[in-house]
Amino acid sequence: MDLENGKCWNTSKDSWKTILLLAYQSLGVVYGDLSISPLYVFKSTFAEDIQHSETNEEIFGALSFVFWTLTLVPLFKYVFVVLRADDNGEGGTFALYSLICRHAQVSLLPNRQLSDEALSTYKMEQPPERNSSRLKMLLEKHKTLHTALLILVLLGTCMVIGDGLLTPAISVFSAVSGLELYMSKEQHEYAVIPITCFILVCLFALQHYGTHRVGFFFAPIVLAWLLCISSLGLYNIIIWNRHVYRALSPYYMFKFLKKTRISGWMSLGGILLCITGSEAMFADLGHFSYAAIQMAFTFLVYPALILAYMGQAAYLSHHHHHTSHTISFYDSVPEIVRWPVLVLAILASVVGSQAIISGTFSIINQSQSLGCFPRVKVVHTSDKIHGQIYIPEINWMLMILCIAVTIGFRDTKHMGNASGLAVMTVMLVTTCLTSLVIILCWHKPPIIAIVFLIFFGSVELLYFSASLTKFREGAWLPILLALILMTIMLVWHYATIKKYEYDLHNKVSLEWLLALGPSLGISRVPGIGLVFTDLTSGIPANFSRFVTNLPAFHRIIVFVCVKSVPVPYVPVAERYLVGRVGPAAHRSYRCIVRYGYRDVHQDVDSFESELVDKLADFIRYDLYQRHGSNLCTEDDTARSSESSSNRLTVIGTVGFFWPPAYEIEESVQPASVSVSFPTVESVIDVIEMEPVSGAERRVRFAIDDGSESDARNDVDLQEELKDLYVAQQAGTAFILGHSHVQAKQGSSLLKKLAINYGYNFLRKNCRGPDVSLKVPPVSLLEVGMVYVV
Repeated sequence: MDLENGKCWNTSKDSWKTILLLAYQSLGVVYGDLSISPLYVFKSTFAEDIQHSETNEEIFGALSFVFWTLTLVPLFKYVFVVLRADDNGEGGTFALYSLICRHAQVSLLPNRQLSDEALSTYKMEQPPERNSSRLKMLLEKHKTLHTALLILVLLGTCMVIGDGLLTPAISVFSAVSGLELYMSKEQHEYAVIPITCFILVCLFALQHYGTHRVGFFFAPIVLAWLLCISSLGLYNIIIWNRHVYRALSPYYMFKFLKKTRISGWMSLGGILLCITGSEAMFADLGHFSYAAIQMAFTFLVYPALILAYMGQAAYLSHHHHHTSHTISFYDSVPEIVRWPVLVLAILASVVGSQAIISGTFSIINQSQSLGCFPRVKVVHTSDKIHGQIYIPEINWMLMILCIAVTIGFRDTKHMGNASGLAVMTVMLVTTCLTSLVIILCWHKPPIIAIVFLIFFGSVELLYFSASLTKFREGAWLPILLALILMTIMLVWHYATIKKYEYDLHNKVSLEWLLALGPSLGISRVPGIGLVFTDLTSGIPANFSRFVTNLPAFHRIIVFVCVKSVPVPYVPVAERYLVGRVGPAAHRSYRCIVRYGYRDVHQDVDSFESELVDKLADFIRYDLYQRHGSNLCTEDDTARSSESSSNRLTVIGTVGFFWPPAYEIEESVQPASVSVSFPTVESVIDVIEMEPVSGAERRVRFAIDDGSESDARNDVDLQEELKDLYVAQQAGTAFILGHSHVQAKQGSSLLKKLAINYGYNFLRKNCRGPDVSLKVPPVSLLEVGMVYVV
């Protein structure tokens, strides 16, 4: 896998062999949850008071609903439409939101820059059509729609987290409940719950080892399980009812609802469980390819599930009067193979649970990167496989809640009702966001998006309404979880925005920084001071407070902004945006470090050394610019060099910004110029952005040996590089703001509760910025700040 680009597959080089291998590997990661749904679908469906008749209309009607639900939602909606709405190969709720934010100015991320649009992963389509631009203008005009869109995304996120809590409970419980065939009712009640809880504890306790350590077991288990249930399905069809295929007709759905009426409509809350795990096809798209996931589902998972459900229906059509007390998957399993199937079912349920737990970690990490979730410790469990993470706090909270759900509900019916509501909410959110992508990103006629929204939205709303009727029978749990999580996320996001606005309004002028010196009793001490801030321009207030309380600062000062951009990955060569703050003699710099919402943040040692290397590259390049180079443009036009203090440069694939003062101005509309120049070590590519409305030009810096030698011997260059490396040897200090936020006088009661109590409680009980930035305590300097917002 290419960690630099964040992808584990390359579309241009996809061969059939590669696709087949990825399709096989996707079984264990993507389809574990979806493949174990036959364990509990019919049991949850017929948990209502549905009287079975000799004509088997109820069973055939349920089978017809299962078949068409599996066909319409996972196959037609996800495989053929939603999977195409990828963000540089990534999928999931945040991928859709990221796409929309790039094509319409609806993002609520505070420190957005025009330079972000120059990233190679910031793919933009051609300008939209007239009709789609109306929707774009409507979305951009109303700030309330920005907030509504974010709330919709957060709702989907909360329900994914809820699913991560409920799926392990219902999967493992349903698998273990096969023991009821070998025990009395009393023994079963006292055995299944402890065994389920024990398996769940083991599952969560092993999370810190990472999926990759046991991942190679997952695909064979799911493959064996799919072959097992499809074989059992064929066996039951041949033995019990060869005419069960007739139930695939939509006619039986209408017959089912007509006969069972309100009970049948309520039973749809059980039928919808057949598509739990469908969202994983989209969410895990980044680890595989579109063709691999499409092939695995279309040619293996889908036929196997249909055969499994048809087999169960064929068995029930002859045995429903014998199993009126309960309907279990294991009833349809021949007694001779029950034990092997039971063991395989438990293993498959663990695999399915593992996939949704990993997905929960991933989506919380994405929420955190977009400033919508309190800071948590993220541990990357694999150096080779990108995106495999472990979050200790979330893991143990999920385990405790999962065990509480198992002990509290004690049956598949209540767990299924809760899980069903969470699943349908996520799918509704995906449908709404995909409709916006069709118009804004694909530039299709609005009628296509409306048809997509109405068709799939109506199917999902039917199931969603059936789930809501089970509010008192378990469906209250995901709603309660969503309310709690939404409150936490919105409070955190609101306070984060307010803090940024406070920093923006209280930043210090450049003149103040340049005036600091011995005349004011302020000295420069050896070392590098990294001042962390959310600001992309200006001097942060926490630095002025630092100098006020301790009248000294480091010989080399770097204002570091670690920011997230609405792309999944930022190429390493485009990550660092470097520039000067003031003249070269002041030895002050700005570095903006950009990460995508799926990027791995560097550890502090590699970050510190890489930052120094980038500063050194910038200093060399800046001197080349000041001393002049032989410019050869493709249109044979020469361009004079600007003052080095007016640039902000990406070192690697480098971007320059030429504002009228020392700092970059957000209002500048850049035109792109691509440049490359040779250094002693290698050739570094450069992209220059100028505040002119010119066309894109490509420039090559041709530096002959003489000029390169002169530059190397330049006194200014030697002095500045010497200062940098001496400061590095002296040590690096990380200067962070330790903030306390309070609502200003006259604020509403709701704002005071949110800021003074809600946000400050979360801040005190969650990880600090030093942990998320991986700063060693010995190098940490915290500056106390009170934010009155």
